[in-house]
Amino acid sequence: MLVALIGSVEQGLIFAVMALGVYLTFRILNFPDLTVDGSFTTGAGIAAALIVGGISPWLATAVAFFGGLAAGSVTGLLHTKGKINALLSGILMMIALYTINFRIMGRPNIPLLNKETVFPDGELIAYVSYALIIAPIVVLLVKLIIDWFLKTDLGMAVRATGDNPKMISSFGVNTDNTIIVGVSLSNGLVAVAGALFAQYQGSADLQMGVGMIVVGLASVIIGEVIFGTGSIARATLAVALGAVVYRIVIAVALRYGLEPTDMKLMTALIVIVALTVPLIRKKSREKSIGKKRSEQIGGEAV
Repeated sequence: MLVALIGSVEQGLIFAVMALGVYLTFRILNFPDLTVDGSFTTGAGIAAALIVGGISPWLATAVAFFGGLAAGSVTGLLHTKGKINALLSGILMMIALYTINFRIMGRPNIPLLNKETVFPDGELIAYVSYALIIAPIVVLLVKLIIDWFLKTDLGMAVRATGDNPKMISSFGVNTDNTIIVGVSLSNGLVAVAGALFAQYQGSADLQMGVGMIVVGLASVIIGEVIFGTGSIARATLAVALGAVVYRIVIAVALRYGLEPTDMKLMTALIVIVALTVPLIRKKSREKSIGKKRSEQIGGEAV
């Protein structure tokens, strides 16, 4: 059980990078981007193909980021310049990426066995692998970069675009550009997560990105519900921790009776619960406040 738990934490940390990317579009930009399912595989495919070709795994991961950046920019252009619905733009790019990813990989699966990756084989000490050391460092760096970016002028413009595009447009900000920047950065991070996960599991597969948007949303929502979102720094930390919690929950569920084929349903149920519980709490709170006000008014009338 301990080995499975540690493995879940390692995977959760890798998925935390993806969750931070999803956070940029889902929460900051208020942009429902389904490109994630395709760009995750894009990052994995680019990294795997380059590593097999003899390129440094860190350089391959960096190139994967730019691959995701390109995919996200196309989605942003389809929405802003092509005037296509945001949801449909992501779907169209996700479909297109299936073929693009196959062209990048040249085959449905690229094994990375006996290849140098960012996660060296072996353990530092008992139960502590290199992934358990390297992954948190990567997540921390990504989190700090996002925190810094969202406080810059461009980052503030991206945040304002998600909050009130009409208001920020009145100040002369080109919201088309900020949307493209936000969606591009999001998919760049998703691609990095794909590249890291391919190296972690030892292969890149054409189907590995299926359902990743739901995993990302689950991580974001779980993190917000459990850890709160008082500030940008706290929100990004919550999202990263939410990814780890999600993987642990899945591991425990699989350990105690859930079949691997049930994972997608489990993820969907987690998202549904995480979305509805805060709404139920809010309505209950409003009802309680309304009842207290009614009692106060009744008391004053008497």
